[in-house]
Amino acid sequence: MFDVIISGAGPSGSQCAEMLAKSGFKVALIERDINWRKPCGGGCSVRLLKYYPQLKKLNILNKHTIAMYSADYSKFQYTYENRKEYSFVMDRLVLDNVMRNAAIDAGVEIFDKNLSFDFITKNQQKIGIKTKSSEGLNEFYGNIAVIADGMSSKLALKSGIRPVWKIDDLGLAKCAILEGNNNLNPNSVYFYFKNYYGYGWIFPIDHKMFNLGVITFYKDNLNFNVNKLYNKFINEPEIKKLLPESNYRKVWSSAYPEPANGVLEKSLYDDNLIIIGDAAGFVSPVSGEGLHAGIVSGNLAAQTIINALESEDYSKKTLKQYRFHSNIKNIIQNFKLKRSFANFFYGNSGKDLNATFKLSEKDPSFKKVVADTFLFNKLPPKDFFSKIKNFKP
Repeated sequence: MFDVIISGAGPSGSQCAEMLAKSGFKVALIERDINWRKPCGGGCSVRLLKYYPQLKKLNILNKHTIAMYSADYSKFQYTYENRKEYSFVMDRLVLDNVMRNAAIDAGVEIFDKNLSFDFITKNQQKIGIKTKSSEGLNEFYGNIAVIADGMSSKLALKSGIRPVWKIDDLGLAKCAILEGNNNLNPNSVYFYFKNYYGYGWIFPIDHKMFNLGVITFYKDNLNFNVNKLYNKFINEPEIKKLLPESNYRKVWSSAYPEPANGVLEKSLYDDNLIIIGDAAGFVSPVSGEGLHAGIVSGNLAAQTIINALESEDYSKKTLKQYRFHSNIKNIIQNFKLKRSFANFFYGNSGKDLNATFKLSEKDPSFKKVVADTFLFNKLPPKDFFSKIKNFKP
């Protein structure tokens, strides 16, 4: 019998488990495969170091420059070396194991090679989780279950509080980790926005290894094939200037869906149950970044669960504190704002973003506003969009 059972040992699940174990509770962390690499660009905010200071000991390159290109290759480049809000890029297999090991070191019991597929119920109450492994079926009992096993979670659907994803709710992506000689700035990240709902990226991991991928969103998931877009992207003339070799070593590649509409705020909790991370939509529209938001959701879920365990009240009346925490509300509102940005910047066949970047090159003060909006989650001034609409190159 456990106090809490967490399905999914990714960033959100591991953070939640670590916090609970440090508070003295018995936690089962269930994972289908600790050697599975989450398909992801691997972009990380410096804010992660607040939760995982041990990352500072790794040989990672700080990113302090962003290069963004609109559909007509108008360029926006911004360097923020003198600011504290730098970023870095990591192989997700390495990153996730750092977080997972932190949970284990805190006293969490991990159960690898277990696929969660249903709840154990008694008197219409969820009292545990059923899993499948090579040894057969297993049952884990606990007072509270946490769903942290991604957007494809079987438990999230079985919970009855999260709906099936619609194609318009998603981003569809393909990415790879490649290695070889290149002309990339190792301290930069590169984004290439398109004239449809989607973009390509190149994230250097070190001086020779980089993460490259493409993604489509919303209605354009049905209009484009990401495998074809990936092959087209890596062979574009502008990309060839940065990646001149014809045969880079492929370390790993994968295709995947991700939430793209923001947090499913009505699907976060129930009696004896909390949903966190990708499974609940904690992924930013426009950028697709979900690491920091997922970790925050896991941390705040743990705080709520600690209160519930101490009061021995596992009802949704108590667990709703998670949904209404000020930081969760801020994430929800921030993602709603970014969703509206997506409609603006991806709309009009990319012309509005072309104008945004062109205006940035002519007006340094506007360029700073764009950087603050894209990089540092600041709200733009009221005349931001009108300036873009009225700009004449």
